[in-house]
Amino acid sequence: MPIAFIRRRGTIAVAAAALATAAVCGGQTASASTTAEPVSTPVTINTPDGLLMSYIVNARLATPGQTRVVEMAVKAAGGVVVQSWPQIGVVVAHSKVSTFRADVVAEGGQAVESVGASRSVAVSEGTPEAAGASWGRGASGWMKGATKDWNGDVEAEPTPAGATDPREAEQWDMTMIKADQAHRITDGSRNVLVGVLDSGIDADHPDLVANLDVANSVNCSDAGRPASTGWAPTTSDHGTHVAGTIAAARNGVGIVGVAPNVRMASVKVVNDGGFIYPEYAVCGFVEAGLKHMDVTNNSYYVDPFEFYCSDQPDQYAAKEAVRRAVEWSTKQGVVHAAAAGNSARDLADKSSFKDTGSPDDGVAVTRTLNSGCEDIPTELDGVVTVSSMQRFPTGTLQSRLSSFSNRGLGVIDVAAPGSTILSTIVNNNGYGPKSGTSMASPHVAGVLALMKSVHPTWTPAQMIEKLRAQADDKACGTATGGPVCVGPVEDNSFFGEGVVDALDAVS
Repeated sequence: MPIAFIRRRGTIAVAAAALATAAVCGGQTASASTTAEPVSTPVTINTPDGLLMSYIVNARLATPGQTRVVEMAVKAAGGVVVQSWPQIGVVVAHSKVSTFRADVVAEGGQAVESVGASRSVAVSEGTPEAAGASWGRGASGWMKGATKDWNGDVEAEPTPAGATDPREAEQWDMTMIKADQAHRITDGSRNVLVGVLDSGIDADHPDLVANLDVANSVNCSDAGRPASTGWAPTTSDHGTHVAGTIAAARNGVGIVGVAPNVRMASVKVVNDGGFIYPEYAVCGFVEAGLKHMDVTNNSYYVDPFEFYCSDQPDQYAAKEAVRRAVEWSTKQGVVHAAAAGNSARDLADKSSFKDTGSPDDGVAVTRTLNSGCEDIPTELDGVVTVSSMQRFPTGTLQSRLSSFSNRGLGVIDVAAPGSTILSTIVNNNGYGPKSGTSMASPHVAGVLALMKSVHPTWTPAQMIEKLRAQADDKACGTATGGPVCVGPVEDNSFFGEGVVDALDAVS
């Protein structure tokens, strides 16, 4: 649930046949792993008759034809199609039938690759009853398409290059990543669009309004269905703070972002309770691809599990859906940055700790993890994983790993400032400090936006390669009783390839 963080490499291979068998048994039996690792602690998600639950159903093949077969299986099993993504073969469904998971596999046969509950509690938004839908086997499905009724984005009136904004001198973080030097070359291109997958962007903040692309903003928090309204913040200013770091305008007001002339779209993936469920994230990534965004920032982990384990059928289905969405949007040209997480854990060694907070929307259990348990989206392939640094000693431009930051050799790509970062907030359209890997990741998203501005033809893979190669090497430093840093200066568990470098990105 916490929206202040969140990667990738090394998933346990799970036999498709074993997953299908587990789904038939109600989705709670651990499937067989092809490794000798112990299974992760099972988490039972109860789905009694009459309780409205949300499910992810993945087609075996990501084709319109197979997706349609899955949709029909959902209806035949007593479910309702809430949202269908034929681009990736993912269907979001609601059902009150206790045996829905097994029934949809029976109805869909080989067309169903996996099915799982996407949360551990009843659906609290976007229920089919609100749309007047009926229930029972064979009930007709429903979908709510987004109506695009916004026109255009607001063009920026940037302050001339070299001018300063009133609080720019307080932005030590921009100096640390050389954004101030990069701005002497470019503030970024209006052709570049960054999707801020978060809690919404304050639409009338004076430092954000000029760069907010209303036409491409979208709300995904209504059961995972895209809508052109409702993308503004309601209960959290987290997304507004993130947006300021990425692209607060150079306009003589407040602060300046890493890429102060690029556009941003608000992609709301956080509901009013602070949860980012799998169907919200899937919607956000697919919409980023459909709207031809260039970069996304992802300062969260997908609820209700801090780590999604491939040997648990419910978790596998949700994880697979998000993985497909990330992969598809990447193929559309979108590059993704994500926060490494705020649990001060070694993501490269899941056996070194237990997860005690999942599922976070219901009754949490203490879980033993294995290497197939991943923090998503940050541990998914093709996502830039960002750890957080704090300024130390205070008042200098020296730094160390933030005490809360996750780490991991071979997991962290780059590091960026994330402790006590000044940025935009909703209250009084003002400014304030926040800390978290959530604050580190948008620095990297901003650098990627600058890079795309000067290298518009580069692919996501090229951009990630250059971002890592250009990062300034940072040694582990002297241990002071905290976590142990391992690896060489060029690539270690604290900082990955090093501190992200905005100047090199545009040079």
